[in-house]
Amino acid sequence: MEKTVLVEISARHVHVTDETLEILFGKGHTLTNKKDLSQPGQFACEEKVTIVGPKSQLTASILGPTRPADQVEISLTDARAIGVKAPIRESGDVKGSGACKLVGPCGEVELTEGVIAAKRHIHMTVADGEKYGIVDKQIVSVKIPTEGRALVFDDVVARVSDSYALAMHIDTDEANAAAVPGSCTGIILD
Repeated sequence: MEKTVLVEISARHVHVTDETLEILFGKGHTLTNKKDLSQPGQFACEEKVTIVGPKSQLTASILGPTRPADQVEISLTDARAIGVKAPIRESGDVKGSGACKLVGPCGEVELTEGVIAAKRHIHMTVADGEKYGIVDKQIVSVKIPTEGRALVFDDVVARVSDSYALAMHIDTDEANAAAVPGSCTGIILD
């Protein structure tokens, strides 16, 4: 049985706490859903912020809903461009990660940590995991069979939970390396 998975590009984005959201956008502000994402309950927001580093700055959308900790997910190319440290980490693992400033229309927040380059990963339900013989936190390889730039990504972490939907997420650097045209189908090799 071929173990296929939808591969999606996760562009730079920001997750914020309720407190940070109010500082950046004003007291009582709530996130405005622009578009639902493939993962249940997740959405891209109308709200954008500026990510400021020592060398430059970038604009990024906020993803909702709000979270318990602020997190900035950028590519390694983005990190170099703005002059910040962005260790490769799983989402939520921000202790000791990079620092930056977030600027919104009503204020700014200095983050002492929270900047990461997201480790490539596959979200899957428990049933998907059982079907494919994969358990939570297992490391797998995935072939991206694009025309002219097929690539095998190693070190892909499986995140298995019934709160997920089956999809692999790679950042823009990884997508460009494999010439992924927005999304494609990958094949889990192990």
